[in-house]
Amino acid sequence: MTDNRVERRLAAILAADVAGYSRLTGLDEEGTHVRLRERLRGLADPKISEHRGKVVKHTGDGVLAEFGSVVDAVRCAIEVQRGMAEQNAAMPQVKRIEFRIGIHVGDIIVDDKDIFGDGVNIAARLEGIAEPGGVCISDDAQRQVRGKVDFAFEDMGLQNLKNIVEPMRAWRLRMHANGSAAAPIELPVESTQALALPDKPSIAVLPFQNMSGDPEQEYFADGMVEEITTALSRFKWLFVIARNSSFTFKGKAVDVKEVGRRLGVRYVLEGSVRKTLGKVRITGQLIDAVTGTHIWVDRFERDLTDIFALQDEVTVAVVSAIQPKLFQTEIAMATRRRPENLTAYDFYLRAMQQFYLTTREGVAETLRLAHRALELDPRFGLVAALAGASHVQNVLWGYAIDPQFDRKEAVRLLRLALSVDDSDPDILAWAAIISAFMVGDHESAIELADRAVALNPNSYQAWAAEATSIELRGCQRKRSGALNAPCA
Repeated sequence: MTDNRVERRLAAILAADVAGYSRLTGLDEEGTHVRLRERLRGLADPKISEHRGKVVKHTGDGVLAEFGSVVDAVRCAIEVQRGMAEQNAAMPQVKRIEFRIGIHVGDIIVDDKDIFGDGVNIAARLEGIAEPGGVCISDDAQRQVRGKVDFAFEDMGLQNLKNIVEPMRAWRLRMHANGSAAAPIELPVESTQALALPDKPSIAVLPFQNMSGDPEQEYFADGMVEEITTALSRFKWLFVIARNSSFTFKGKAVDVKEVGRRLGVRYVLEGSVRKTLGKVRITGQLIDAVTGTHIWVDRFERDLTDIFALQDEVTVAVVSAIQPKLFQTEIAMATRRRPENLTAYDFYLRAMQQFYLTTREGVAETLRLAHRALELDPRFGLVAALAGASHVQNVLWGYAIDPQFDRKEAVRLLRLALSVDDSDPDILAWAAIISAFMVGDHESAIELADRAVALNPNSYQAWAAEATSIELRGCQRKRSGALNAPCA
């Protein structure tokens, strides 16, 4: 059988393009093309390789590159801009080719020789707000390079990036006119100790403590943390701190509240690994870093056989346990907030609470809250999908006054949600349910559910959608006489 799983990984993405490229080609199309090709092949590409990066593709007027380290990506960007400044020194201003560079670290989708996903999109948008000859990096990238590079960054504050739903904090690399980086600026004490919490749930997975005294288990513990971090990053409603930032606390006695302030997260997952008598015991605890309250604690004991299979098994167990706990905690906090302080995301959380009640009043309230959220954010795909699923409930449970209206609304909201983001596993899971029940297209429903599972194998919602879609297809075949057994 063909493996249709989508390959994903965390990476640092560098996106560069030429400022004013249309103007330059308008003045001298062939000359601009030749000079840009020389800059790419003679300067940018070699620098990317030198800093252990990989050129993904040339984009017509720029380049997209992938790095395993944000530090390498930033150092590469500085040297590219320095080289560009040197080559432009003798060139008239009107003919100068100047790069704008954006850098972000995040989860990407790998497809053949290309890369996609939010990580790539954000790097491209940061490139768009960079100055000609300058470098702009995301807040996630800045956290990872802080204290590791001798370059100075200026806080640009929250930026509204095109087609990115939530404002993002960005940082500008301070450059001299000759392309060299300015001296580093000492950050105020409070900025290194208390970062603002994001608008969505945020979590850091700290290095697990090796309690066995066996250095070999150190690698297992570190790999465990990396696997859990990657698995959590597949939930798009979660803001997950990258491994490099979390590992700055490795080997240190930490105060969870201090970790939360320094990394800007609400939740911290910490744990330990102990090897004994051919078994491995892993303990984990999820803590609210603001209050210090323990939300979840558990212990897993497994035979030490295939270490990679063991990592996968424990990762699934941990993520499957803490994801619902996180969601329940967020819903509880949203319901305690005063109504005038609610945002679109808070309305979504309140709507989810009502949705789970499965009552006529609960479905009506879910729809009311979902539409309030869509009024605030018309491109909130997940809440559109939830509203569509609520119309499905009205039809299936006999709550609908006009079932035909609910069917049409469910399909309309399904299309809206998919037009916003057809790569969100939760949206795809809801879409599968709507397609199966309201459209009767069970093959499409299974395809949508398959994509949801491939994007996030740890999602209960995705697996539930797939099971429901397959069961409904079986029922349809039984009714049509393809199978003899009656449909339950």
